[in-house]
Amino acid sequence: MNSSNQRSKIPTFPLWLATVASALVQAQSTAVPDVPSSIRAPAGQKLIWRTHASGVQVYVCEVSSADHAQWTLKGPEAELRDDKGALVGHHYAGPTWKHKDGSEVVGKPTARVDSPDSGSVPWLLLTAVSHSGEGALSRVASVQRIHTQGGQPPATPCDAAHSGALLRSPYAADYYFYAP
Repeated sequence: MNSSNQRSKIPTFPLWLATVASALVQAQSTAVPDVPSSIRAPAGQKLIWRTHASGVQVYVCEVSSADHAQWTLKGPEAELRDDKGALVGHHYAGPTWKHKDGSEVVGKPTARVDSPDSGSVPWLLLTAVSHSGEGALSRVASVQRIHTQGGQPPATPCDAAHSGALLRSPYAADYYFYAP
């Protein structure tokens, strides 16, 4: 083998290795998570997107009678970020997820399991009930909320004196989006 053939093959191996490494990283970042069966995405749906949320769960003190008051979830207020930390959307009451491309999906909880962390909001499976816009979220049929941290209702008492009060509980979670 002459030296010119050897030189032409040298750059090929690192390029090939970089391509495989890139594919493995992408596959890992979009791998379907291992979750309890009750919150798995329905058969026939494939994972299309994953994002990390950080923000707050907003609670309101609701008083229905003199002896009954409770903190009720008003909704989340969170930023959605990709694996590199770039802002890719927002999550807010509905619950609604809005991608930076303008597409939105609204979900309805259909199953839940307690978070492994007792101080965190439960893990959920949500079914899409409406969409708007064309883009990343326009085909979403199911959403999982997992790996939750925080977000539980406040320990502060809710009573008639606090009726209508809002409290924000910091939280973080991973959201997995599925489509047929």
